[in-house]
Amino acid sequence: MRSQLLKVSALAMASLLFAPLSVGQEGEAEAEAPPPPTPQEIAAENLDQLLQLVKQGQARASAESQAREARFSRDKANQAAALKRAEDERTREERRSARLEKQFEDNELLIAAKQEQLRERLGTLSELFGHLTAASGDLASNIEVSLISSEYPDREGFLKTLIAKMTGSDQLPKIAEIERVWFELLREIREQGEISRYTAQVATPSGQLNEREVVRIGAFNIIDTDGNYLSFNIDKLAELPRQPGGGFNAQAQGLASAQSGLSQFGVDPTGPTGGSFLAAIIDSPTISERWHQGGYVGYAITAVGAFAFILAIYRLLALTLVGGKVSAQLKTGSARDDNPLGRVLKVHEANPNMDLETLELKMAEVVLSETPKLEQGLTLLKIIAAVAPLMGLLGTVTGMIITFQAITIFGAGDPKAMAGGISSALVTTVLGLLVAIPTVLLHTVVNGRSQRIIHVLHEQATGIVAEHSERAHN
Repeated sequence: MRSQLLKVSALAMASLLFAPLSVGQEGEAEAEAPPPPTPQEIAAENLDQLLQLVKQGQARASAESQAREARFSRDKANQAAALKRAEDERTREERRSARLEKQFEDNELLIAAKQEQLRERLGTLSELFGHLTAASGDLASNIEVSLISSEYPDREGFLKTLIAKMTGSDQLPKIAEIERVWFELLREIREQGEISRYTAQVATPSGQLNEREVVRIGAFNIIDTDGNYLSFNIDKLAELPRQPGGGFNAQAQGLASAQSGLSQFGVDPTGPTGGSFLAAIIDSPTISERWHQGGYVGYAITAVGAFAFILAIYRLLALTLVGGKVSAQLKTGSARDDNPLGRVLKVHEANPNMDLETLELKMAEVVLSETPKLEQGLTLLKIIAAVAPLMGLLGTVTGMIITFQAITIFGAGDPKAMAGGISSALVTTVLGLLVAIPTVLLHTVVNGRSQRIIHVLHEQATGIVAEHSERAHN
């Protein structure tokens, strides 16, 4: 029993002596002691052995504590050295900053003095350089869009370099550069009144570059030898995707092939300012493109108008043929069945002894039976003339709906987004009127032709009845 108590006491004492010691200093990881001895190592048979074990544990703990203190001392010394180095570096940088600030202030004073000295030495040249810079800037802006730059492409680069040199205030322009500005001004004025022929790179509508012989008409237009108009944009010539037409290309080809004398040619008067007139002409939609802007409503109006035109022409030809036969019937004494008047007269010839009332009714019946054939298609023409403007109004409303949808999506700041709906609205309105107005006129012509024949039928029928009544009274 006593030995067991000694073992338990030895284990408890060892657990206290050899327990891990946690030491933390400024974020360092906790130091752990080596693992305590096993119960077999610290088992003591008597108090002397237990005392010996306790002494050994104290010696080990004291050694470990001394090692930790030595390590902490080294870390503290290292940190103190690093802090000293940082303080020394800060001191050096502060001295350097003060020195640089002093140097910067001295340089500012020196620059101001040099600039004042430069102004004194330049004297009246400053005003000259100011005028030269302004003139060069105006000339550069004109040259940038001038068609003459396609023949002399190096002018714009020279002017921009000269302007940068004069505005930099660290270099002075040379006399040769000043004289070239004067030369370029005179050359720009002179070339605006010249017709020049030269070779240049021209971009096709598909984007391919090829070398062509071109003819420049002052600063107004550039054409190639095939009579195609060219455009100039950002130092590049390009064939217009759509030519102006209307004989202008033939005139351009004639001018390109001419060697001397006068040639008729369509000049864009806005050429020196960008050629906006020519651009507006080629950007204007054709009749076919305007028709397609009407959309499905425009197609329907066109179909109805074509049907009305065909119907009116057909009825006009038919009534003209019938009118010719009726005129021929008036000149003959015998009734024929190939015309309405002959069929009316046939009733009288077939019944010469009929009483007056019956004859009058028979004649009226035949005239009434012939009238629908003569007035065939007139009602349909009248309906088309009334419906066509309504269809145009339908297209107008549809186009405005599209316009308001574009405004809702893109806002009112982009006119191109609204142009489609507005074009559809206006084109359908125009198409409706273009169908309605000719249809009304055609209806009037066809109706007049049919009423003329019907009037002849009534006139002849009334004459026959009157003649029959006169014979009956005699």
